[in-house]
Amino acid sequence: MRARAMSRAPEAGAPAGRPRVLLAPVTITPSKPLTPSHLKGLLWTDVMFRATRQLADVTYRCSHSTYHLCEQTLAFWEFLDRTQGDRSYDEATEEDIGRLYVAFRAEQGRVPAEDLRHYADAVEDGWVHPAGERVLRLWTGQYAELGLHDPGLLRHQPPRYDLDTALDRLDALGMCLDQRALGGPVHLDLTRFGLPLRQLVTADGRPNYLACALRELMPLAPDFDEVVLLHDTELDSDYQQLARVLTALGTGVRRVPIGRVPIDGRIRSARHGGWHDTHARALLDRARADHGDAAVRLGMRLYFIAVLGPGQQQSFRADLLRQCLRRAERMIDSAGPDLDGTADGTVAELLARHRGDHLHVNPYRLTSSLLGTRRPAPVPGLLSGVFL
Repeated sequence: MRARAMSRAPEAGAPAGRPRVLLAPVTITPSKPLTPSHLKGLLWTDVMFRATRQLADVTYRCSHSTYHLCEQTLAFWEFLDRTQGDRSYDEATEEDIGRLYVAFRAEQGRVPAEDLRHYADAVEDGWVHPAGERVLRLWTGQYAELGLHDPGLLRHQPPRYDLDTALDRLDALGMCLDQRALGGPVHLDLTRFGLPLRQLVTADGRPNYLACALRELMPLAPDFDEVVLLHDTELDSDYQQLARVLTALGTGVRRVPIGRVPIDGRIRSARHGGWHDTHARALLDRARADHGDAAVRLGMRLYFIAVLGPGQQQSFRADLLRQCLRRAERMIDSAGPDLDGTADGTVAELLARHRGDHLHVNPYRLTSSLLGTRRPAPVPGLLSGVFL
């Protein structure tokens, strides 16, 4: 098979000669509400993107088209068609679809690969199941309310490599153990680096998330000075392997693990449900009842980035979120007419202090710098350019 052609458009207005940074956060399967853990990762990535692009030419790559091919997504769509028939999802909420996803994950047995093949072929051509499209549309509205950059939730953004091209590239790097000719699976082989074999494709041809990520990022990485991989800590092993492959292609790679948010002291996968009215829609509705748009955007960032921090020790607390929303209102009021100031050299100098030895801006260090009882008001243009 031939590699797909895809050009990289530079950021509009980006000065020539600046460092090139690729932000590649883990994607969220469009099958459920956005949980506090999802919000934390999204807000973290957004602040990193908006701050770093003032110092570098930044591309934010988060293509759902690439990861729809994962078995959990295709099998869920097959489950919906098998159990729900021609149901319309036009009026469904993400909670409605999430409950169906929980039922799917509780189902015993595994869908035969042959039953998923026509779904995979349709996805490669840009098709999205109506339930998945409905969730993505709902998320698009929530992104807008939160002031999040939309990397193309509703756009078809296929990876430049097809699966065979990605595996051939791995083989050329000496990193592929391909047993398909013997009826077996395909493994990523990084054993010479002290890492375990990692299956990429099952014996019956099903690629996993890591295989999809390699299709996406292997052709992109060499175009950048730094690739930043943002992922939750549960995926640390896979992202170590992904970083090793991309490093072999000659680019600098930074992994940014972000801890999940416990609910009542427990970290549970969204596949089990139990959102406890803490999903994005519910949190936004409550916040917007008492606060303006700007305070909601800033307050959410203060809480999910600065208060919760990079780890996963603290459970979600609605009272602390409310405190951050009130703090955001006071901060915005104190900024006065300077709130919408134009970002200038002072902002760039401030942001550069939070880069460390890498090209991207550290969202935790930057957001935490806004807190503190005696901190001065943010410099003009910082809030509007990065946090609102």
